Amino acid sequence: MREGSLDAPTRHPVAWQDPDFYDVDKLDAEIRRVFDICHGCRRCFNLCDSFPRLFDLVDNSATGELDAVKSEAFKPVIDACTLCDMCFMTKCPYVPPHAFNLDFPHLILRARAVEHHAGKANKLQAELGKTDRNGALAGAVAPLANWATRTDNKLTRPILEGIAGVHRDAHLPKFHAKTFARRAHDAPPAVNRDAPAFGRKAILYATCFVNYNNPDIGAAAQAILAKNGVATEVVYPTCCGMPQFEQGNLPDVAAKARKTAAALASWIDQGYDVVSPIPSCALMLKFEWPLLVPDDPLVKKLAEATYDVTEYVVDIAKNEGLALGLKPLPGKVAVHLACHARAQNMGAKAADMLKLVPSADLHVIERCSGHGGSWGVMKENFDVALKVGKPVARDAAQSEAHFVASECPLAGEHIVQGIARVGDGRKPDRAYHPIELFAKAYGLMP
Repeated sequence: MREGSLDAPTRHPVAWQDPDFYDVDKLDAEIRRVFDICHGCRRCFNLCDSFPRLFDLVDNSATGELDAVKSEAFKPVIDACTLCDMCFMTKCPYVPPHAFNLDFPHLILRARAVEHHAGKANKLQAELGKTDRNGALAGAVAPLANWATRTDNKLTRPILEGIAGVHRDAHLPKFHAKTFARRAHDAPPAVNRDAPAFGRKAILYATCFVNYNNPDIGAAAQAILAKNGVATEVVYPTCCGMPQFEQGNLPDVAAKARKTAAALASWIDQGYDVVSPIPSCALMLKFEWPLLVPDDPLVKKLAEATYDVTEYVVDIAKNEGLALGLKPLPGKVAVHLACHARAQNMGAKAADMLKLVPSADLHVIERCSGHGGSWGVMKENFDVALKVGKPVARDAAQSEAHFVASECPLAGEHIVQGIARVGDGRKPDRAYHPIELFAKAYGLMP
């Protein structure tokens, strides 16, 4: 046996179609095997709340060992995992190909899949995770929906908390009547034929968040690519399934993977790259989908053609060179590297991209914000999410940056809320996606 962390981490396909995957006794045996290794190591104690909960269970047991902890006590540990992948990617010395074969996030995924398979999943959270339906419905009444979800709305937010379990103080994204896909169709930017990268072609996979909640991110990405000679098409067959993935609804995620891969296959055959503006979605397309449906060649083809948007801009800069016109930003940028960007194992591409801006003054933050997608807005998790993200908020506040940016828009606004709570720095008005700041440097956005 070799010492851990000497080889690049690898992952096995998720055997969700194997009946043994849902065997409760076999799951419990695997949980105990993995949790016992985690208890003996504890390198991951400061990543999220799952590990402190696990270690407290063991330390407060009769023997001080895992054998004295009842299996039903494991649920709070499972519920606290946000599937950020940071334990697997940055801390654990026992991930495959190590003989211990430890993949904590995918173990939690299996536990949630077993719960979902047994009909015990949270039905309300399942409804909240139907982003395409909810985005279309809320977009149709966007002014009313945005008024009702404002954190300063003392009338509706307590009602939302009582009915849906969403914490009344948690920031919620806005909705737009005109989706990014419609905006892009109605007013596509002109492609710069003089740019060094002219001739590239890319599909912008809109993602549910950009399509319904923040079209400006997509517009910034499309404008930057056009400025650099890249012809783009906006395509959005369906959500990547990350909300369902978090809930263990693996059949639904697999169906979304097959549908999207089939829809994009002809574009890829025509020489188009696929670019995702949201790192969680890029992670799904690149890594999680091929592990869920390893037998589908179209899913594999899509994974090989997919880029995160900051990764794509850096690739253009490295291989062809960027179009002229970048100007300095008016102040320092505190840029948070999102967990699902780091989990793509592509390097700090958001920071690399912003370093291309003349006289860039960056403060890079590499730590989990604590938000965890839809996890952090729930009543039972919001305060924990802020606690986990407090070091990030304090770091951003103390940097005295003019801009706060995160590759994950939900994490960005969560950090802004955290800055307001630590109380030792100027609270920014909003958070930016790094691609928006790059568009500002090009003069493509106000």
